[in-house]
Amino acid sequence: MANRRKNGAGTLRKRADGRWEARVVVGYDEKGYPKTKNVTSKSKAECQRKLNELKEQFESASDKCKSEMQFSDWLNFWFENYSKPALRESTKDFYRNLIYNYIIPEIGNIQLDKLTSSDLQQFYSKLKKSGRKTRTELFGEGLSDRMVRSCHTTLKSALNKAMDEGLIRSNPAIGCKLPPKKAKEMQVLTNEEIQRFLIQAKEDGFYEFFLLELATGMRRGEILGLQWTDLNFKTGELHITRQASVVNGKLNISVPKTKTSDRIVILPKVLLDMLSEYKKSVNSKWMFPSPKNDDVPRNPVSMGKSLKKILNRAECKNIRFHDLRHTFATMALENGMDVKTLSAMIGHVSAATTLDVYSHLTDKMQIQASINIDRKIGGTDAKMPEEETPDHDTEKPPQPKFEPKKGKIRKSGTGCIYQVSENVWEGSYSPRLPNGKRKKFNIYAPTKEECEVKLKELIEKVKEEIAKKGKSISNE
Repeated sequence: MANRRKNGAGTLRKRADGRWEARVVVGYDEKGYPKTKNVTSKSKAECQRKLNELKEQFESASDKCKSEMQFSDWLNFWFENYSKPALRESTKDFYRNLIYNYIIPEIGNIQLDKLTSSDLQQFYSKLKKSGRKTRTELFGEGLSDRMVRSCHTTLKSALNKAMDEGLIRSNPAIGCKLPPKKAKEMQVLTNEEIQRFLIQAKEDGFYEFFLLELATGMRRGEILGLQWTDLNFKTGELHITRQASVVNGKLNISVPKTKTSDRIVILPKVLLDMLSEYKKSVNSKWMFPSPKNDDVPRNPVSMGKSLKKILNRAECKNIRFHDLRHTFATMALENGMDVKTLSAMIGHVSAATTLDVYSHLTDKMQIQASINIDRKIGGTDAKMPEEETPDHDTEKPPQPKFEPKKGKIRKSGTGCIYQVSENVWEGSYSPRLPNGKRKKFNIYAPTKEECEVKLKELIEKVKEEIAKKGKSISNE
């Protein structure tokens, strides 16, 4: 029987071309598959020497891990080698914050095999009582239930791996008492609020962005990551292939959140016509470029701030950006879209996730379905819940037409107006030309009102000229 090399010793073989090749496992990828390195040489002895050097260079970090090591050392090793490679940039930043700002400072000095459930339980209690590091004047000294649960999830994963590696016999994180898991309250805009919201969004220069959001339910990062090449104006297919996020204060473009998030959404004709007209005013590959730099999309943080301003001016309830996604899903379900189609459209992992998130709506749909069956099969005259006769005494009076509030700052793309002298007003417009450079155009008028009219005519004329030049360059 041939001699078998020990585990971790690597492999040594003679190749068909006469050279010797050595190969050794140096780590594992995010899926648990081994990563290998190889060396070659003309002789077996030389190849063995190179193999020994390679093994020494890439000595498995797990060989250095011992049961008596500090928990901080294990947690750092686990994050760098097992957790980090499989995470998106934004998630890496979140884990890094939990590990190095909360976990290690409190329990990192405990020996790995001495860490107990009692240690973890006391740690969680301290986080709830006085764990917050910043903005205590606004939110108090204790961390939120969500952050405490996130710390626990991180610890549990790290300790599970330590148990798999034989460093500990059991996972002390199992069985700990945690704060209850509370779903964030879902809020949606009413039909009246949606109308006011879009009117104000148009006044503030964000109409196309928020209409697309309310018509598709895309995540904020997904809609900001759209480029014009993602949209087929003939078929209406919008391919979602990337997302924009902010990591460590910098804009980051990455792949979508999950595999199902990479998807195609079909846009209705009215939305395609709107985007086609909107595209004429955009000189960028990005569908919603930054007003300061056409080469990058708008910042997700700034769009969140813009949402708050529009909601306030439109007299709508103060909702999160993600609630616009909930608003779309609610409208879709209430208008008869099936859960499977909705799940695919908004990029959920499965229809089960959609059912879980919108269980309050699907329960209502089941009641409606049962009443329909009762009508058609049972022959009854059962009424739908929404068909109940309204109390006319409590009907709301007709609402007055909403007039959008004017902002102090002119919206992007409308130019600027200045009073030069007592009887002279100047209007200026500085668009980016197809060559990437900006050029300033001016008009003058005796009154502000006349200046506004002339400036609007100037902007339309300049945009037409830029569009023509852009087409001629693309045809060359």
